[in-house]
Amino acid sequence: MKENKKSFNFKTFASTHLTKQTLIDYLIISLGTFLLAYAAIAFWAPKNLVTGGVSGLAIIIHGYSEDIVGFAIPIWLSTWTLNTPLLILGYKIIPRAYFIRTVYASQFLTFALFLANFLPAPDSDLLLSGVFGGVIGGVGVGLVYRTMATTGGTTLAAELLKRKFFKHLPVANVLFAVDTTIVMVGFFAFGPINTMYAVIAIFVCSKVTNTVIEGMNFSKATFIISKKSEAISQSILKNLNRGCTALDSHGMFTKQPQSMLMCVVNAKEIVALKQLVYSLDEKAFVVVADVREVMGEGFSKGKDSI
Repeated sequence: MKENKKSFNFKTFASTHLTKQTLIDYLIISLGTFLLAYAAIAFWAPKNLVTGGVSGLAIIIHGYSEDIVGFAIPIWLSTWTLNTPLLILGYKIIPRAYFIRTVYASQFLTFALFLANFLPAPDSDLLLSGVFGGVIGGVGVGLVYRTMATTGGTTLAAELLKRKFFKHLPVANVLFAVDTTIVMVGFFAFGPINTMYAVIAIFVCSKVTNTVIEGMNFSKATFIISKKSEAISQSILKNLNRGCTALDSHGMFTKQPQSMLMCVVNAKEIVALKQLVYSLDEKAFVVVADVREVMGEGFSKGKDSI
């Protein structure tokens, strides 16, 4: 009997896999990897700032290869050479959709590192190279992470090491150990001064990365305990056009049940909210907390924040 084999239908494949959001994600990955590559070539490599990762190893190889082999091995070539075996080993352990994006990001990073050599680089000192390289690189890494991808490198290496040798450790700890080892190699290769500025770059890069991942829609969450919670909630809705959520609470001192209002507002609205609350109840207990990102009605849409 002949097996019924379905012929490949490009329209079906395109409608299933090449969605508008997918194309946008790959454009974001491309932009993110390009920014990371520019940070490495224009800011970190000229000052021998080893910031960890495969790119850090590539900077070390670039700095010492001329004395060993007679020419400076390009950073893009070292990055591709180090990333390729990690991608091959990670094929079976990384989820397929995540792996495909990671392969694309790592390969585009190689191209971007090559292209960045032909772009103008500012003539900056060690501090400016560390700070601005960290900002640009952090934005790039954050954009890549927001699309559920990585540029491969030590992230894959950490995952492989965890599965093979350190099953009891979180992958974040293994990744930290791997990157710290690379930074220490940079310490012995380029000295303590360059390493200290590299640490500044790492710190700035991580902070900017977290900001890009978590969002920049800073808001304030308020928790209000008052006997006039109903009147306060109605006034907030009327004057600030913000809703409140009543949470059941129990005062451990008074032993009385009471409602606690939770309300999230923009940072610029917090002063008006406190004035409104205390105009109705001067004995109200108000707690204000910083909120990194808010998704939902009245704020950013959830699908636009991912």
